[in-house]
Amino acid sequence: MSKISDRADARRRALAALEAITDEEDAAIAAAARADPDAQPLTDALPRRGRPKSPRPKLHVPLRLDADIVERFKAAGPGWQSRMNEALRKAAGL
Repeated sequence: MSKISDRADARRRALAALEAITDEEDAAIAAAARADPDAQPLTDALPRRGRPKSPRPKLHVPLRLDADIVERFKAAGPGWQSRMNEALRKAAGL
């Protein structure tokens, strides 16, 4: 069977299973979900997806630097851009 026919078959089976659920079963499932503290409904009070906004957002700036400077920072491993930013802040007296 191809992936497309497998997906179509799985979709048909899932829809058939949904149609087979009675109103009583649906109500029981909904009640169990509401009673589960780990399955509470989403509210606006919940945090949004992703990282929180930074108080100091970064700017994307095309910048030409000497290759040896970039290589030195990259050689120290991950986080080299943050370290370079910190070095620039220190040099600027910020």
